[in-house]
Order: sequence, then structure tokens, then C-alpha cells
Amino acid sequence: MAVLLSVHSKTHWEDTQVLKQLKNALDPTSISSASCVHSWDFSVDPCDNLFGQKFTCGFRCDTVVSEASRVTELSLDQAGYSGSISSVFWNLPYLETLDLSNNFFSGPIPASSFSNLARMSLLSLSDNSFSGEVPTSIGSLSALEELYLNGNGFNGSVPASFVGLVSLKRLELQSNGFTGAFPDLLGLKNLYYLDGSDNRFSGELPSVFPASLVQLSMRNNSFEGAIPGSVGKLVNLQVVDLSHNQLGGSVPAALFEHPSLEQLTLSFNRFSAVETPDSSGSRSGLIAVDLSENEITGFLPPFLASMPKLSALSLEDNNFTGMIPVIYAFKTAAPNPGISPLERLLLGGNYLFGPIPEPLRRMKPDSATVRLGGNCLFRCPTFLFFCEGGEQKSTAECRSAGPMIP
Repeated sequence: MAVLLSVHSKTHWEDTQVLKQLKNALDPTSISSASCVHSWDFSVDPCDNLFGQKFTCGFRCDTVVSEASRVTELSLDQAGYSGSISSVFWNLPYLETLDLSNNFFSGPIPASSFSNLARMSLLSLSDNSFSGEVPTSIGSLSALEELYLNGNGFNGSVPASFVGLVSLKRLELQSNGFTGAFPDLLGLKNLYYLDGSDNRFSGELPSVFPASLVQLSMRNNSFEGAIPGSVGKLVNLQVVDLSHNQLGGSVPAALFEHPSLEQLTLSFNRFSAVETPDSSGSRSGLIAVDLSENEITGFLPPFLASMPKLSALSLEDNNFTGMIPVIYAFKTAAPNPGISPLERLLLGGNYLFGPIPEPLRRMKPDSATVRLGGNCLFRCPTFLFFCEGGEQKSTAECRSAGPMIP
């Protein structure tokens, strides 16, 4: 990064104090000789000597007022620093970036002084050992565009004050211990990436999400209830991952005719049905669909094989019955021109019966990944590549689960 310094530039004394406090807050044994902070020697002026022998890296200075330089970026290297930053008074009014990621910082984050960082656009504390609740003061950072809190030990609820992060574009909260309901973030009209995965959120999903969302990931929580219909109306949406929750009911039809949605992952939930879209999937932009490990009953939905771009489909370990539709076989083995073939077709662990469609039987092992094991299919020994993954179910099991096998 370029450093804008005038000839007579001098670091503002308050900024120097913060740098000193940060260095003093670190465990001295975690400051290796090759690290940025090891080179911080306050016998000279930080900004005047940045990238010299005594301040080699770790921050950036810009001349913003008169001849005084202010710290505008503080990005520590991934050198294994440990310590607590809660005692640092973060009086850096011109700071735009604070990145402490991929180290071993611990303890809480400051409850109030972070609110002094009014110009900050990026805050990354990811992959450390921070703990405690996230202070509500974070919500006052109206210029913040990217917030990374993932990979820590934060707990409690996500502050409702986050609705004040009106410039936020990316929010990563995954791999913490957050609990309770997820807050309503509808007012964040610029938010395009939201990941709250691998926490302990519970209750229902928010009824509405920001219309700007491109990716919505909430996997591995304890959400229950249905998927809100509003999700299917997010016109920019490309990725939805709600796997490993307790969601149920029907998978909304709107998700299967969404023009921009490319990846839909709803595995390991309690869905019992799949709604058929009016367009029969012809308008869908989906490339990958994973509905495995649910409780879906009935016949395999024919419309899933009508999606022009779909190349990966997993319906394993549900309660599907009936015969494998021939359209599934043709999309996998011999799709029409302009239609993407199914490179992955995973149907194992259901109650499908009858013969295997001829186009599938003709396939060679390296042509696609097909799994039909653990069903009720006629003549599907495990030595055939598409029947691997488990012996077919017994006649008794198959008869008790649905339509009688011919």
C-alpha cells in the first residue's frame, strides 16, 4: 500500500499512544523477531520511519490534516500474537482498517472505545480466541462495510444495534457461540454476504432479509419452522446454505424457479415435501441442489431434471419411493443440446423400486457420479458403480415404506 507522507510529517501523538498501548498489551513471548510489532521502536516517530529499519510494517499513515500524519490502517501480520486488546483505548479517529485476524488474541473486545473508530470501513477479528458478548457500540460504526468476527468464542446474542451498520456489505459471524434469535437486519440495504453458520442460533429464521443479499449461509444452528417466503424474492441471491438445522415443512417452489440462485443446500433438516414451481424448473439458474438427509416423501420430483443448468443433485437418505423417472436418466447420460448434464446424481438411501432406467445402466464408471445404493431397486448389485454405497433394502423394509414392489 502507498504511504502518503509529507517531508515534515509527524505522527499525531494520540495515534502514537494507541500503537504503544497495543504493543504493551501483547504477550512479549508472542512477539517473534520476524514479526511486524517487533520492529516497532518508539524512540523514533512511527509514521516518519514506516518501512524503515524500526517500523517495517503493520500500519499505514496518511497526511490528513496540516502536516500531521494519522494512522489510517492497522493490519497486523499473522505472527501468532497473543494478549488482550480490551485495555487499549482505541482513539484512532482516522482509522479505516483494523485487521487482527489469524492470531491468538483473547478476552473481550472493548465495550466503548471501538465507537471512536467512526471512519472504519473494515474490522477483522477473525480466527482468534476473543470471547464474551459483542458490545452494542459496534452498531454505531455507520461507515463499516466489512465485519469479520468469525472463528472466535463470542457468545450471547448478536446485538440488535447491528441494524445501525447501514454501510455494511459483508458480515461473517460463523464459528462462534452466538445464541438466541437472529436479529432483523432488513435495514442493511447494502448487505450482500451474510454467514451466521456454526453457532447456536435458535427459533425461526428472520421473516425478511435485505434485498441486496447474494449469499445467505446459516448452516449448523438450531433454526426451526419453515423457510420464509421472502427468501425466494431476493432477486440477487446466488447461494443459500441452511443445512444442519431443524427446518421443516415444504421446500418453497420459488427457490426452484429463481433466475440467479445457483446453489441450494438444505441437507440435514426435517423437510417433508418439495413444492413444484409453475415453470417446472425451466427458469431456474440452479447448478447444485442438496436436499439429502431430510424426511421428504413421495415420488422423485420430475421438474428437478428439467432445470437447464443443474449439474449436481443429491436426494439421498429421504423417504422417496416410486421408480426413477426416465428424465433423470436422460439428463445424466444423454441430455438434450444446451442442457447441462447431471455430473452428480445421488439417490441412495431411499425406497425407490423397479428397474434401473436403461440410459443409467449403459453409463461407464468415469462418466458421472451416480449413487443408487440402499434402495429397493431390482437387480442393483453393489459391484455396479452406480449401486455402490450399500445393499438394497430388504423386501420387508420396502413393502412397509410405500407402494408395493412389482
